[in-house]
Amino acid sequence: MSLESLVRSGLLMLCVPVAALAAPFAYVPNEGSGTLSVIDTATDQVLAEIPVGKKPRGTVVTTDGRVAYVSDQPGNRLVVVDLVNRKASGEVALGESPEGVGISPDGRWVAAAVEESNDVAFVDTGTGRKAFVVQVRGKNPEHAVFAPDGAHVFVSAEEGDAVDVIDVARRAQVAQVPVGARPRGIGFSPDGRRAYVAAENADEVYVIDTASYAIVAKVKAGKRSNGIAVHPDGSRVYVSNGGDASVSVIDTAHNVVTSTIPVGQRPWNMALTPDGRKLYVACGRSGSVSVIDTGRAARIADIAVGRLPWGVAIR
Repeated sequence: MSLESLVRSGLLMLCVPVAALAAPFAYVPNEGSGTLSVIDTATDQVLAEIPVGKKPRGTVVTTDGRVAYVSDQPGNRLVVVDLVNRKASGEVALGESPEGVGISPDGRWVAAAVEESNDVAFVDTGTGRKAFVVQVRGKNPEHAVFAPDGAHVFVSAEEGDAVDVIDVARRAQVAQVPVGARPRGIGFSPDGRRAYVAAENADEVYVIDTASYAIVAKVKAGKRSNGIAVHPDGSRVYVSNGGDASVSVIDTAHNVVTSTIPVGQRPWNMALTPDGRKLYVACGRSGSVSVIDTGRAARIADIAVGRLPWGVAIR
């Protein structure tokens, strides 16, 4: 039977996994209601609310979309969520006041920034246990984000005005990069050559050369810039401005803001769909997620979620 005949008969569809045809889900930790909202990015409808602790914050999803890891700040733990059955399935003790979490590209490690002890805890996803902890020099770590090659983790020191760099294989901090006041979100170019760091009290984004750890550019963003998302093609960086209720779009070729998009109140952390067509922005004070069409640089929807959404994670 020819390829054309297979398509017409529908038999070809049987060879394609259902997961490959479905749009990804967006997961939103709501720190005010203790839930994880599940959004279908095809319809922009909330499908479920999963209880995940008292104050969920940092959230990552495995590449197969079956498991999420969510930091529960007052619970001092990482909650493991079975996304197939949509329920919590385990937990890992982390330390006092965990915040942002990152997952390695190969899915082996989850790194959690732990505020009160100024360290980053590494959880082995294979064993479901905390494997090791790396002390960082910066005070009050906020986000811990893996570089695209998985070899390093960049950590924003909220009260240290710096980014700490951890070598995962050596299990040690190997560098510290001074940036502006109160660094928050971190993102990387797809090739890993640049890191983008939003400094909330400086209203700027710092561009770091990841080979030399030098600051190669500073980009003025909006008021209280905090969240970062990098387009899959590397051409644009999105910055949420908590004080302006907006998202700035940075052209990475020239390191300038090319547009500013109004969103809900207190936009925080964000995530893009894998194809880069839609950006989901957690808007804490609005209790909603604003959806941006990246091609048009325009907000196309606002989705009501739980109270005080902190961020978004997309497979």
